[in-house]
Amino acid sequence: MQITKELEAELTAVLADYWDSYTRGDLERWASYLLDNYHNIGTNEEEIWSSKQEIVDFTRQVLDQFAGKVEVRDRQYRFMPAAPYMMAHEFGNLYVRSGDDWTFYAKLRLSTLLDKTGNGWKILHQHGSYPDNRLEHGEFFGFENLLKENTELRDAVKRRTVELELKKEALEESNAALQKSLEELKETQKQLIQSEKMASLGELTAGIAHEIQNPLNFVNNFSEVSKELLDEMKTELDSGNTDEAKEIAEDVIRNLEKIIHHGKRADAIVKGMLQHSRSSSGVKEPTDINALCDEYLRLAYHGLRAKDKSFNATLKTDFDESIGKISLVPQDIGRVVLNLITNAFYAVTEKGKQSGENFEPVVSVSTKQINGNVKISVSDNGNGIPASIVDKIFQPFFTTKPTGQGTGLGLSMSYDIVTKGHGGELKVETGSDDPGKPGTTFIISLPF
Repeated sequence: MQITKELEAELTAVLADYWDSYTRGDLERWASYLLDNYHNIGTNEEEIWSSKQEIVDFTRQVLDQFAGKVEVRDRQYRFMPAAPYMMAHEFGNLYVRSGDDWTFYAKLRLSTLLDKTGNGWKILHQHGSYPDNRLEHGEFFGFENLLKENTELRDAVKRRTVELELKKEALEESNAALQKSLEELKETQKQLIQSEKMASLGELTAGIAHEIQNPLNFVNNFSEVSKELLDEMKTELDSGNTDEAKEIAEDVIRNLEKIIHHGKRADAIVKGMLQHSRSSSGVKEPTDINALCDEYLRLAYHGLRAKDKSFNATLKTDFDESIGKISLVPQDIGRVVLNLITNAFYAVTEKGKQSGENFEPVVSVSTKQINGNVKISVSDNGNGIPASIVDKIFQPFFTTKPTGQGTGLGLSMSYDIVTKGHGGELKVETGSDDPGKPGTTFIISLPF
């Protein structure tokens, strides 16, 4: 007998009706598919039925266990000739009703031998199983144990859900506390940074006063001279000496030009001070890096001199005039340069205390354009930084200065400004362990 699509469809319909009749408890229709000499081997050893009558009697006894409570889903069939019969291999998933829910029960595997009779296809033999360790003696389906398992599972899920909800609440409270701590930490960090900025501004105050005094002296002097010249010009005009009056007027104009020049100089110093004290806008702008470095070197030096009249140092500059203006945040890079220069002055001061009058302190600032980068170097001939701590100097709150003289934030802030704010590099070279290379050099490298 050849397997055709029509034959497969016919056999599938027979087996589907067979199972539907069985699961809804229609014994008469279900039994109509069985031959009198029907034989069945089930899952357990005792499940062997040698006739239609035996299987029908057994099924009638356990009918209340499965009628309307069982479904076979996801059925698959494979047919093969077994002359003069037809063999059907069936696979499916057995589901059972538990209350209003359907629960997967077991995998069903069944081999069925069908015989074509004058009344259609009939079943001669079946051998099937649905392995189930829930079955008690005398049970066909382990519904009670399954229901118990489902109830226990639901209770366990509920308990676990409550546990997870409690953990979630605790985690949310912990996250809220951490978020609050983070916000407080950020606020404290802002205050510390602002404190560091204002401390550096304090270092500049005396230098600013010294720098601003020079242009103000010029303004005052030229103003007084101009007043005297104007009095003379008035006298000459009254005497009709217009030529003399014109010469005096030229002198006054030149004086006024100098007053304007020095007034702008004072204005620039004040603006620089205000810019340094403000929070950074983060906006880059074309900046004369040479002028910036020179400005902060002089301000820092005169600031220190104002506090300690005995302090003196040789200042050396070597600026690459080919650099021109580069794009950077002037307030931020200004703070970095100021911090490095202030540290250099501190280093040479400390060495001077140790070495006595024979020591000549030198602080150098240089700029150079190399391979598309601008390098700013701040060097001193102090004691240098010990190799054991040089890797820590850019860490927040790490300082080599005595308690009360340093916050440990200056170099950390400088490192972040250069690397994170400008995509550059800040490194240190020190000769503390090499007598032939005294002092320290900090090198800022910025993309040009």
